[in-house]
Amino acid sequence: MTNDGTSTPDPYREPNYGTTPDPYGQPNVHGQYPDHGAPTGPVEQPSSITTAVMLMRIGALLSLLSLLSALLFRDAMRDTVTESLRKTDPNVSSATIDAALAIGLGLAVVFGLLGVGLWLWMASANGKGHSWARIVATIFFAISVLSTLASLAQPQPGLQRILGLAGLVLGAVIMVLLWKKESTAYYNATTASRVMR
Repeated sequence: MTNDGTSTPDPYREPNYGTTPDPYGQPNVHGQYPDHGAPTGPVEQPSSITTAVMLMRIGALLSLLSLLSALLFRDAMRDTVTESLRKTDPNVSSATIDAALAIGLGLAVVFGLLGVGLWLWMASANGKGHSWARIVATIFFAISVLSTLASLAQPQPGLQRILGLAGLVLGAVIMVLLWKKESTAYYNATTASRVMR
């Protein structure tokens, strides 16, 4: 500072040639840092995704129940298989019926466990906001619609038919939730957040 009270420029400071101060790291009057559009933390999950994830876990439970019902109601399944085979061949042997039942139970176990795994995988991936997971879930739903419609034309125990229809309705509700506007915004935001890292 000079004798007349005016300040002199600091000779050791770089001159400022028309540039503006760096806004990063400079809080505003409210003590907040400016938002430049970059995600600063985890993106909040909307209720539509939270509900969809919960319903997917219920779907895994339905797949498990369907598997258990096939094992617990083996006798009812045997009657269904026997009735179906005797429509085409009245003299079908007991060995053929047993073989068909074993194949049916084996497929029920494989697809039941696969269904549980896929439901849980989709719940995890969609809950984390992976955009590809919503597309994969949609494809799985389309396949489940076709397989459920095909199974309705085949004889099967009543409980399995009910569980299949319940899974179909559940999948339809999940699709609506995953494709809601707030869900799309969540997928976009989490994708942007990963790109910025």
